This record gives sequence, structure tokens and C-alpha cells, in this order.
Amino acid sequence: MANQEAAVTSTITSTGKDTFVVPVKCIKDEARDLPFFQKSEAYARLMSYILALNTAVLNRKVSDAVPESESIKKILELFDTLDHWIALVPPKPDPQRFGNLAFREYILLLESKATFVLTTLLPPSLHPAIKELSPYLTQSMGHGTRIDYGSGHELSFVAWLCCLEIIGFLHGEDHAAVVLTVFVRYLELVRKLQRTYQLEPAGSHGVWGLDDYQFLPYLWGSAQLRDHPTLRPIAIMQETSVREHASEYMYFRAIQFIHETKRGPFHEHSPVLFEISGVHHWAKVNSGMVKMYKAEVLNKFPVVQHLLFGSLLPWRPADSPVDFAISAVPATASGPGQAPAPVATGVPRGVPGAIQR
Repeated sequence: MANQEAAVTSTITSTGKDTFVVPVKCIKDEARDLPFFQKSEAYARLMSYILALNTAVLNRKVSDAVPESESIKKILELFDTLDHWIALVPPKPDPQRFGNLAFREYILLLESKATFVLTTLLPPSLHPAIKELSPYLTQSMGHGTRIDYGSGHELSFVAWLCCLEIIGFLHGEDHAAVVLTVFVRYLELVRKLQRTYQLEPAGSHGVWGLDDYQFLPYLWGSAQLRDHPTLRPIAIMQETSVREHASEYMYFRAIQFIHETKRGPFHEHSPVLFEISGVHHWAKVNSGMVKMYKAEVLNKFPVVQHLLFGSLLPWRPADSPVDFAISAVPATASGPGQAPAPVATGVPRGVPGAIQR
């Protein structure tokens, strides 16, 4: 398991650079830049990292004991600080049609304090990286001018985590904790921001999108459930099941949050998730989510046009093949208490498509 996961993540730890730059936008023209991004080193590192984290949480609950390094603990402390700032910037009482204008003040506060919080987070030897890391962190909470949040901001957060591993603050042993503690904490923070400031969905496909705000809780969340002995995807349609399992599985918590924020029949306001609930095995859901993530997030110009590139996520051709996929692994490949069979591969595959039953 360790060797296979190391093979998946080899591209994200290959940098030896100790010079950092302020990251910039490079995806400006859809026809020219988007195809280049698909073959870039930045894409390779991000996709490798996402798949490595997917492997790390196979068949693991949120409450499962995982190694929690000092770096993980310090990131959680950072989130406590960002959470506390919400109380310092209460929503404005005047009704607004699109989001609460106080969110602009929150983002301005975050931007003004980003260097300070990262100086507190990182050891002095890594302080030169702050100028490159800071924009990924500030963009991961939402857009202050548009007062919105979406999968592009979630991608910025993953980019921030990926960069933290590239510079050596996080390590492969942290992968499970990165998802089950750090990412879970991040989700609750941004959900609080969404509710408090009534954030608009950024780039939403309306009812035909997977989710108004997030994507990765469904990708990594389905990995958590891959070989569950009793739960099946159809269980998300049962209110008692959602309530019972939301604290342990990101997928169910995401469904619960939808119920907290939307009204009406589930099949009407979330038809894509409703359709996916008919898939028979979580392994199929997980592999389909990877394909869908590449197609609906990484291959969508309105989403990735805001992604930033620097020395850690370089805008240059990849050093190795970049079209990663999930192999077809039987749902019974591993059971509770066993090391899960690896599913991430770096073999070029076909064009991403929809989840098939």
C-alpha cells in the first residue's frame, strides 16, 4: 500500500526548488490555455495529490484513528482562527439580493492577515514560501467581490495543501489526516461562511450540477464507503440513514447539508445526486467521481481560469503523463480492517464521462 501510494505521489514531490514566486493566472484563453493546462506539470501534481488522498481514505471513517502530525494540528489551529474571525465580521442587517456585503470585509481581513497566520503556521525555514502560498489560502474561502463560493475555491484549497506537501510541511503519512481532519474541518468552515454571508454558488449549473458549492466530499466521501458491508449509494435517500452516518462519512454529511439549505423533493433540486444513488456499488461511484471531477472542474474554463501558477504548481509541460484515472477494482477487494487495494493509476485513459450504473 505504501509503495503504491508513493508511486502515485512521485510527481508532487519532485521539485527541488527553494525559490518562490507570487503565483499568477495563466489560463486566459479557453481554446489555447485549457488544453495546455491538461498537459501541464501543475495538473499532474494536483491530480496525483487528489488520487493519493483518495487512496488514503479508502474504507476509513472520520472517527478512525489516523496519524496526526504537528503540522496537521497547526493547520487545525489556523482554521479555528479563521472561524473566530466570522464573529468579528457579522453580516450586515440590511437585506441584500445577492449575498451579504460583510463577506467582502471578511475576505479583506483574511487577505490582510494571511502573511501573519502563515508565519505562525510554518517554521522559519519555510517562510520564503509564504508569498506563494498566501493567494491559494485566501482564494479558498470564496470571492469577496462577487460574494460567491464554488468548486474553483475548493480547488484552490487543494492547491494550498498540495503546495504544503511539496515544500515539505506535510508528508505522505499525513494523507489520511489531511482528508479526515483538515478537509472535514475546512468543509464546516466554508459551510459556515456560506450560511452566514449567504454566498452565491460560483459557476453553478443549477439543478444539473452535482452540488452548488462542493465536489470533493463526494469524491473522497465515496472512497470512504467503497467496501462498506451494508451501506449502499441508495442509502442517501433515507433521512434516518443520512442523519445516522453524516458524522462519519463526508458523502452523507454533504447530503445532509443540502437538506439543511434546500427545500422540496430531493430528485428535483439535486437530480444528479439522485441519479447517482441508483449506482449499485460505491467503487463505481468513486471511479465515476474522478472522471466527473476532471470533466466538470479541471476541464471547465469558468472554474480553472482563476487557478494560480508559480514555482510549486508550474505552468510548463508535465514531466510525465498527466491523464490519471481510477482502475476498475471490485467492490469486495478489501473489507473492514484490511488494507484497501490501491485504485489510483497513472496510466493514460480515455475521455472522462458520466457515472455509469
